[in-house]
Amino acid sequence: MAANNIGKTKRSTDELINDAVDRQQSWLEKRRSFTRNFLKRFNVFHKESKEEKTTTVIVQNNPERNRSKSVLRAYWFPIVCALLVIFIAVVIMLFKINTPVKVIAPTVPEPVVKTVKQPVSVPTFDLVRIEKSGNIVVAGRNTTESNVSIVINKKIVATERTNADGEFVYAPAKYFTPGNYVISLIDADKNIKSKDSVFVYISDRGYRNSVSLLMTDKGSKIMQAPSLEDGDLVVSKIDYLDTGRLVVTGKALPRLRVSLTLNDKYLGFARVSDYRNFGLGADVGDLKPGEQYKINVRLHDGEGTTIANIEHEFVMPEMTDDTNTFYTVRRGDCLWIIARNFLRRGILFTMIAERNSIKNPDLIFPEQLLQIPTK
Repeated sequence: MAANNIGKTKRSTDELINDAVDRQQSWLEKRRSFTRNFLKRFNVFHKESKEEKTTTVIVQNNPERNRSKSVLRAYWFPIVCALLVIFIAVVIMLFKINTPVKVIAPTVPEPVVKTVKQPVSVPTFDLVRIEKSGNIVVAGRNTTESNVSIVINKKIVATERTNADGEFVYAPAKYFTPGNYVISLIDADKNIKSKDSVFVYISDRGYRNSVSLLMTDKGSKIMQAPSLEDGDLVVSKIDYLDTGRLVVTGKALPRLRVSLTLNDKYLGFARVSDYRNFGLGADVGDLKPGEQYKINVRLHDGEGTTIANIEHEFVMPEMTDDTNTFYTVRRGDCLWIIARNFLRRGILFTMIAERNSIKNPDLIFPEQLLQIPTK
């Protein structure tokens, strides 16, 4: 009885194993069949089995032709692209061969020789200085290798030759006596007179109180000014107008007062601005040429005590024919104060604005040169 049970158990196990093997073989066969069909459909990396080769021989009459069709069907796009690139390259090569190459060279213009005409030059001043000994040194410019005559008080005193740079210097050993001198230049070769002239005042008190003033159509320029300075008080310019008005400008300590006297006669005072500038104008009447005058400019502190004093003595020169004077604007100036100093009344600032074509009288700039109409 035990033997029968053992036999039945063994037969049942063999059946189970055989069934499992059959199922696995069937599953593997289905997977191989699916894989062959998938690869055959795309015709990529497909390797035919012996059975498939036999079947192919029976079914297909020309296997090489079918394989080439499959390759063309799979790689048609890369092949078309390659053919297109080859076609474009061939067309470009043919175009380059058939089209003549043109080399365009830049045209170089022929050199043009221009004749430079040297403009007619007018003698000009570079320097007029009063030396410590009382001599006058004159330096200027003109055309190269030309003769320049120096005229003092309407008399030719010397003729100098310019160098290769057009420069000349006149430095006589003669001592000039104190007084007034007007210097001008003449091109001796072309008989052309300089447009500018220089007014020189040699003081009997030495070169420190002497004046050298360049006079041009655009105004006057101080080439050598007297040393009018006492501590923090500096007088930079003294103007005397043909209207009998004396104007003194300079620098001092801000917000203090500056007073002016002529021959010990008190003329008035002015307040120093926050920018250290002051201007003071007063009527003095007619000053006679050749007579000696004395100006005192004093700086006062808050209590009225004089803390600086400048005394300037001068001999009144001859008046020029110019009816206008010029003023250089300083920081903090306004047309009202300038008109009050030069024209007696601040309301006359419109005359200065009109003469200088100033559209906005409230807008003037430092270092701006103003022409003051004295008549």
